[in-house]
Amino acid sequence: MKNSLDGWLKLMKIGTVLQCHQMPERSFFWKEYQFPVCARCFGMLIGHLLGVLIFIFHRLPIVIAIVLCLITFIDWFIQYLGIFESTNWRRLITGILGGIGVVIIPLSLISMLYVWISGL
Repeated sequence: MKNSLDGWLKLMKIGTVLQCHQMPERSFFWKEYQFPVCARCFGMLIGHLLGVLIFIFHRLPIVIAIVLCLITFIDWFIQYLGIFESTNWRRLITGILGGIGVVIIPLSLISMLYVWISGL
């Protein structure tokens, strides 16, 4: 049990380094262990990986990537204002969408810059 606890504590430190608040009520659990990042941050990490794959295999318009980021922001902002409490599953889904957008935007801009520079 000590080895798994040590591993969990190391993962929780990684979550802290990633600047996640790690609130238990906003996090998923596996057995008795809390995920090292909250549901939204976990979704963002998944979205980052998916965003790279989407960029490689299919060029998503930058406008759609911005909309994906806005969806995440709106979910966060509505909760921040106290209008509506988000759920962990909604945080996960909006985090995935925002993570995709956050990766697609800079990769698209870098790609456009590369095309522009190579055309000079």
